[in-house]
Amino acid sequence: MLGKRVFDHLVLSVLLLAATMAPAQAVEGADLTEMTLESLMEVRVVGASRYEQKLSEAPSYVSIVTRDDIRRFGYRNLTDVLRSIPGVFTSYDRNYNYAGVRGLGPPGDYNTRILLVVDGHRINNNVYDEALIGNQFPVDIDLVERVEFVRGPASSLYGSNAFFGILNVITRRGGNVEGAELSASAASYQTYQGRATYGRAFSRGPELLLSGTASGSQGQNLFFPAYDDPATNNGVAVDADGEKFWNAFAKVAWGDFTLEGVAGSRKKNIPTGAYGTTFNDNRTATWDDTYSLDLRYEREFSGGVDVTARLFWDYYHYYGDYMFDPVMNKDDAKGKWWGGEIQAKKKAWDRHVFTGGVEYRGNTRQDQDNYDVDPSFVYLDDQRTSYVWSAFLQGEFRILSNLILNAGLRYDDYQEFGGSWSPRVGLIWAPWEKTTAKLLYGTAFRAPNAYELYYQDGFSQKSNPALDPETIDTYEAVLEQFAELGGIQWKGTAAGYAYKIKNLITEQVDPTDPAFVIFQNSDTIDAYGVELELDGRIGSGLGGRASYSWQKSEVQGTEGALVNSPRSTAKLALFLPVWQKKVSLNPEVQYYSSRKTTPGRATEAAGGYTVVNLTLLTQELLKGLELSATVYNLLDKNYADPAGEALTQDVIEQDGLNFRVKATYRF
Repeated sequence: MLGKRVFDHLVLSVLLLAATMAPAQAVEGADLTEMTLESLMEVRVVGASRYEQKLSEAPSYVSIVTRDDIRRFGYRNLTDVLRSIPGVFTSYDRNYNYAGVRGLGPPGDYNTRILLVVDGHRINNNVYDEALIGNQFPVDIDLVERVEFVRGPASSLYGSNAFFGILNVITRRGGNVEGAELSASAASYQTYQGRATYGRAFSRGPELLLSGTASGSQGQNLFFPAYDDPATNNGVAVDADGEKFWNAFAKVAWGDFTLEGVAGSRKKNIPTGAYGTTFNDNRTATWDDTYSLDLRYEREFSGGVDVTARLFWDYYHYYGDYMFDPVMNKDDAKGKWWGGEIQAKKKAWDRHVFTGGVEYRGNTRQDQDNYDVDPSFVYLDDQRTSYVWSAFLQGEFRILSNLILNAGLRYDDYQEFGGSWSPRVGLIWAPWEKTTAKLLYGTAFRAPNAYELYYQDGFSQKSNPALDPETIDTYEAVLEQFAELGGIQWKGTAAGYAYKIKNLITEQVDPTDPAFVIFQNSDTIDAYGVELELDGRIGSGLGGRASYSWQKSEVQGTEGALVNSPRSTAKLALFLPVWQKKVSLNPEVQYYSSRKTTPGRATEAAGGYTVVNLTLLTQELLKGLELSATVYNLLDKNYADPAGEALTQDVIEQDGLNFRVKATYRF
């Protein structure tokens, strides 16, 4: 125990003192480790204001993860990307991946407080409002050019779900590929994956990108102490952790128009005996299917007016087989929605920028079903339709050459709940050329989704149509400093925040019937915290990033942490070139303090832990060939995540030491 504490504190000290790693940038195809300090100061982002602007002038604290980062550190999906971002923590219940932000991550919440956007297209579905960050995400991570995580409430621009932030995913273009790519990987637990991609920008025609991915994993035989009894195979789930998924992506750009199509499907076996299902029965599984089409028009007209218009169609289908021996229960949800939006941006008097737009989303299908197969019995047959329309306006006012006032307001009208106003205001001051200070205030809301409102299965969960939207008020101060000292180019960021959540929607045990869970508006939540980040590099690709986050979230008027809320997180990632640009060794270290488990469990907390990952990356040793090998949890750390109400377990053990080897050939 003493050795563990010494090691954890040593890791924390290293993280706080480290001063390396190039900041991610928004230039497609550029290698951030080769950028000058002046170029780093000109990094541009899109998600903070719905148009491209300098990072230092964005009304938010933004973290960027580039395609180079994804390759260097062996990130397999959006969960790995999020886990690398300051102030974000993740958990996994052997079925879905969940993300917590700034101290709030209730177990079983389907990432409803993060808005996931792909090339401007909203991905959160219309039944669960879920942001799919695991292998259900329908875009291969190798097709991602960069990911922007925009912290803070952003309902003033994006509406519901933009509660804690925007996860803005920007995909590659055909011209970035300019040929064909074949990629294959093999990993622990008999996991195999392959991808084929073709992209090209034709000189007198469209720019085209086509890609397809397929993957399969046998999974592990897992031991769960809660089922350690001869009647339940002594707690061992055999062949019940498998996963299969595929996805396809197409993008065609021609002139002012871009057509984008996404399709994906994922099946996951559930080994945990969730919802009281028969333990060690591999027939219990879930499927998630996602399809979308997006047609975008972008043009700059005379007079400096930029117009973006979009039409979209989306389909989502979840279904689950839950075995209650000898009865098979079927759970099903189908969502369809379509809509459009138009946005205009105008620069006025060479100093100010105005942005405004309107949106409409029609939910033509929000169906939920639950029934037993044999003997047949229907518990739930709920069919809904709804709509929401919105209008927003934002102004960026350059009061002085180094002082910007950013203010925005949005109105959303929901068929079920009526209207909601969401303001945001920020003051951005650059007292010196390489220093920026930001004072930010914003509000956001999250409307209860169809699942929280109407789902009931008759044996584990009740509906609650009386739910109200939850709201958040956030105050934040951010300081960003660029510098070059001793040959090291670096950027430091310090952020402090405080927020208050009212009517937080959480899954709880029904006080009138403890055999059921129900979604309810809980007490007011108060939280505050600090995030520190230091990025830098020393030429020739050598660099790194270190961060430390401290947060405290609690029910108003009480003392004590919320469930699944680590007080501290610390992260370190390094680029270490071994031979020119062709071979690099890239370690990553992540520390998370202990987290409280669901009340009433025998285990009161999931212990803190430190995980070390290591990636060896080779490029162009042979023309067109890239090889990588990653060891995850290098020190074979035994750690667990808090379990939700649907599980018998107090905590869910996570993967020990495991690996992946990958080859990509471009021609």
